[in-house]
Amino acid sequence: MRKEPTWRIPVGLLLLLVGLAVYAALVARYIAPWIAPWPALGQMPVYVVLGVAWLLPLRRFLIWMETGRWG
Repeated sequence: MRKEPTWRIPVGLLLLLVGLAVYAALVARYIAPWIAPWPALGQMPVYVVLGVAWLLPLRRFLIWMETGRWG
């Protein structure tokens, strides 16, 4: 457990928010128009996968925020 605050936590949180906003904008700009004509049950699996895909790189990013190392 760390005893003093670190700059990585607030910077990491801001980077995470910016990254999620960029990811959401890219999905809304490029993926949504492509699958808009599909029926709702066809769109659902695509949005579920895209909604979970941003979590894949998150583990290493959170490790960096806590320890300063990427692994």
